[in-house]
Amino acid sequence: MTHFLDTPPRHFFFTGKGGVGKTSVACATALQLARRGLRVLLVSTDPASNVGQVFGVEIGNRTTAIPGVPGLDAIEINPEQAAQAYRDSIIDPVRAILPAREIAAITEQLSGSCTTEIASFNEFTGLLADPERTARYDHVVFDTAPTGHTIRLLQLPGSWTSYLDDGKGDASCLGPMAGLEKSRATYRRAVEVLTDAAATRLVLVTRAQTSALGEVARTFDELAALGIRATHLVVNGLLPAGVAPDPLHDAIRRREQDALAAMPSTLAGLVRDELPLASSNMVGVAALSTLLDPSAGAEVDVAAPTAELPPQPTLARLVDELAESDHGLIMTMGKGGVGKTTIAAAVALELAARGKRVLLTTTDPAAHLLPTLGGDVAGLEVGAIDPERATAQYREHVMATKGAKLDDAGRAALAEDLMSPCTEEIAVFQQFSRAVQRARSQFVVIDTAPTGHTLLLMDATGAYHRDIVRHLDDGAGGRVTTPLMRLQDAEHTKIIVVTLPETTPVLEAQGLVADLARADIHPWAWVVDNSLVAAHPTSPLLARRAQRELELIARVRESSPRLAVVAAQPDEPVGPDRLVALAR
Repeated sequence: MTHFLDTPPRHFFFTGKGGVGKTSVACATALQLARRGLRVLLVSTDPASNVGQVFGVEIGNRTTAIPGVPGLDAIEINPEQAAQAYRDSIIDPVRAILPAREIAAITEQLSGSCTTEIASFNEFTGLLADPERTARYDHVVFDTAPTGHTIRLLQLPGSWTSYLDDGKGDASCLGPMAGLEKSRATYRRAVEVLTDAAATRLVLVTRAQTSALGEVARTFDELAALGIRATHLVVNGLLPAGVAPDPLHDAIRRREQDALAAMPSTLAGLVRDELPLASSNMVGVAALSTLLDPSAGAEVDVAAPTAELPPQPTLARLVDELAESDHGLIMTMGKGGVGKTTIAAAVALELAARGKRVLLTTTDPAAHLLPTLGGDVAGLEVGAIDPERATAQYREHVMATKGAKLDDAGRAALAEDLMSPCTEEIAVFQQFSRAVQRARSQFVVIDTAPTGHTLLLMDATGAYHRDIVRHLDDGAGGRVTTPLMRLQDAEHTKIIVVTLPETTPVLEAQGLVADLARADIHPWAWVVDNSLVAAHPTSPLLARRAQRELELIARVRESSPRLAVVAAQPDEPVGPDRLVALAR
């Protein structure tokens, strides 16, 4: 029996980074509650939601009964559709009044992740604040919870729209807030439900990986500061002891156990459930029944699949093509925890080993590569862009200029807006743009790059754009080439999208590619990291999961002219020797 299902409250919220299995856990929870004879509503607001696929039924934005599970209904709130309707409600009234250029700028202002999250919260707020809407259900299970940033925005005093009069593009989230339809009392009630431990249980879902545990610990701290306390932790996908000798299986299990032993203290104090890694997809009622209760008909792996795993394209092939030049900008992009820092370092080291001049720089505050590469590596310069310092300086500048014209309530609203993730991207971009220029005479490898939304926001907003232009010196005799123009130049810039061979990370990477396409930036290659297919495991469990990866890798191959698949490693790829080995 799982601990987080003991004495269940009316509301469950599951949150965690993409790919950790929170949708599967939420679906299995709803199934378990319904099988106790209770009426349950399952609500998903995850952009990469596959609740319908899990249950084998088309759901969409309407309450749908789940076949074969009496008492269980589900609804999928599509965040993109909600965000589009949200944008239209704000822009349509002024479409005929403002010039097309201003309409385009406002549209981009409302196209970031903040807008999507706020629009989603706007959609399901009624489910929390109006008990009548869910009166016929005993429990409401939410797949994905709002972030602390969104909740803080809902708690801001005064009018959200009065602080946008000067420079509409200067704020990243206050613009989206202008379209909220419900009354402040409704939002206040929704937040009260979230903070009521008797009514709501917040469950953190993670994997037994250092990066995933660190991220979920930050989520815990952020929400706790607002009075929303997670009480339970689900560690999903733990590798059980091997039934056959396999060095890879044993090494992964050892790393997982080490990560759990060293988890942040805030997480160690939570009630914890550990769910074993399944060899089959969590699709269908039968499979879901085993997730929270592995004894309920769980299959036992007694042999590895007999089909031979095909060879996969290597990272070395991509480096061969890159090395045909002596300069250029290479950027690894992807969601947190997919290995983009590792791939950036491996590419940079191998280029340096081939006699190229290389600058490797990162915007990842948790990057462990800098101390690892502290020794001399011929041809390689290692640097870092400190996001915290850049963001602090940017916030101080905005508060001292724009904020100086506002009253206390306005300054509070602006200060909260500057806590947005968009703010960090914009602040880092100003330092990032300087590194872009160096790629005209050498290789510059950058781990983590701005999203397409940030790039367009920077380019469309005059104040930001002019500030960047003032700091550029390309010797063009008055003709300025902006960083966005360089990123759009396929000869100058090579974007490498990094993902994992799992459904949610691939969907998130495809969303990133679509975001970049709005800025007319297109990936040069994809890298599928940490692949079991490429590692050729002998463990029956891992071999079965490797077979499952083939469909996802094929999907990536269809959308990318270049692809590399990097094998899962027995040891962490830390240090020059192990990193270079990935690209050979």
